[in-house]
Amino acid sequence: MSSEPTIPVDALKCIRTLRLKVKSDAYTWLNAAATEVNQVWNFANETSAKAARPFAGPPKWLSGYDLDKLTAGATDCFGRIGSDTIQRVNAEFATRRRQFKKVKLRWRASRGSKRALGWIPFKAVQLKRKEKSLRFSGKAFRVFEQHRLLGLKWKSGCFAQDAVGDWWLCLPVETSVARTAAPQDIVGLDLGLKDTATTSDGEKLEAGHFYRNIEQRIAQAQRRGHRRQAKRLHRRAARRRKDALHKFSRQIVNRYQQIIVGDVSSQKLVKTRMAKSVLDAGWGMLKAQLQYKGEYAGRCVQIVSERNTTRACSNCGALTGPVGLDMLAVRAWVCSGCGGAHDRDVNAAKNLMLAARCSPSVSGNSPRCQTRRRARHLACARYGNAR
Repeated sequence: MSSEPTIPVDALKCIRTLRLKVKSDAYTWLNAAATEVNQVWNFANETSAKAARPFAGPPKWLSGYDLDKLTAGATDCFGRIGSDTIQRVNAEFATRRRQFKKVKLRWRASRGSKRALGWIPFKAVQLKRKEKSLRFSGKAFRVFEQHRLLGLKWKSGCFAQDAVGDWWLCLPVETSVARTAAPQDIVGLDLGLKDTATTSDGEKLEAGHFYRNIEQRIAQAQRRGHRRQAKRLHRRAARRRKDALHKFSRQIVNRYQQIIVGDVSSQKLVKTRMAKSVLDAGWGMLKAQLQYKGEYAGRCVQIVSERNTTRACSNCGALTGPVGLDMLAVRAWVCSGCGGAHDRDVNAAKNLMLAARCSPSVSGNSPRCQTRRRARHLACARYGNAR
């Protein structure tokens, strides 16, 4: 048992989603039900677009309640989904339409090369446990790892289909979380391609090359026309990447109280020749995992500007480090100002940690104002002799 002191929390609850694989004997029924869900979605999409841009009269932005009234009695036209599922589809459509601020969303196609992945939402009362199976809309389902549902009360969930064609039961459940004090105070985290992540303490998560290692096998399967095999290989790479990032993020959250991460942008770098390596690294996934795990554990996760973190010396703050694309091969360098030897990634992680500790700029708290004085801030954080 762990000897870490537990922070007393009266009612600390969080929502986590259980993802259980549905056995294949129900796939035919789920595919047909997903087609009916797509018809409801497309009806809501078309009706809302006409109401927002009418031929005459003022426009109206239909809500989920308005769509429920328009779809009253629609269950007579469907053989698998009920009114509760239709209401859930309408509510989800209204939420997404309001989120993206669009008059019309994308159609959900049930066939063809642009077919939408299956999705069947439901309310909590629709899914009931019956002996060794689950029952939804008059159909019995069997799932793997059913023992994980024992003693749980779930909320409104859905059946979701992945790219391979397998169906999964997604159930949001409320669980209790015990917060523990971290043994160490603060850490900086630098994201890169040679090493996916490097901490200010020198620990590194090596790039797994999850897609690169099986890229040739995916290409061969696609040339032979084995699309399902290619999709399975893609899923294998995604699972391996997610597993490695989950283990690393959990280790960081358990060890440090304050976590500082650089604001490197994956969306900008995917437009360069490094796109495959950037997507294979999974920086966005790692940041998301650190944020929600840190929130559950009571940690402070900060994303700060990483401008000049590679160039600046973590000892004196002088901008003497390597700069430019031609100098990416330089992994270690010596500061000409103080003579300190640095590992490129470890030095950047230390600068991120120091940047989070320094005081805000006199001109304001914006990242632009802070990065202009980064060298002075780093020196102030190190020596404490600010003017």
